[in-house]
Amino acid sequence: MLELIKAGGWLMLPLLLCSVIAMAIIAERFWTLQKKRIAPNGLVLQAWQWAKQGKLSKKQVQSLRDGSPLGRVLAAGLVNLGHDREIMKESIEDVGRHVVHELERYLNTLGTIASIAPLLGLLGTVIGMIKVFAVITTQGVGDAGVLAGGISEALITTATGLTVAIPSVMFYRYFRGRVDELVLTMEQEALKMVEVLHGEREHDTPGGPA
Repeated sequence: MLELIKAGGWLMLPLLLCSVIAMAIIAERFWTLQKKRIAPNGLVLQAWQWAKQGKLSKKQVQSLRDGSPLGRVLAAGLVNLGHDREIMKESIEDVGRHVVHELERYLNTLGTIASIAPLLGLLGTVIGMIKVFAVITTQGVGDAGVLAGGISEALITTATGLTVAIPSVMFYRYFRGRVDELVLTMEQEALKMVEVLHGEREHDTPGGPA
């Protein structure tokens, strides 16, 4: 492995750095973007029960806010419970934008790595071929060892760039879809809470079928 890195030239260093960053982001996003951490079940039912029993205190709202991103969204609506439906929705949407931004954290970096890794590999290919032609110009084609070194540098950097880029693209698209799915879930739960607390679903059980 170390010999391959050396054979690939100095461009292997940024490619290896990109691979380490990409793996760290992928692991962190897998851990963070779990549904049970983002949108736990039963939060709307819990908020409805607190409001119905008249036990909705600042401490309970704060615990809801600190528990999960969905809890933050619901808490934004609960603090405006005394206002009309539109005010609650506006406050929920405002906090929701911040929550979505946090869910998308590091994804731009992962997308950038997916874009630049093959370009770095291509740059390594160009540099390797330049070395090959420089040797041919000065020494002819008699020194096969030097020619092979330039060609191997070109191939190694290209392969490394693609190896980093392909999984980065795959997981970037996967996490984008995952974020969209979680955002849709939070929107549905927040709307359900607003409608329940304002009596538009008084015959429905929160957390059950809409």
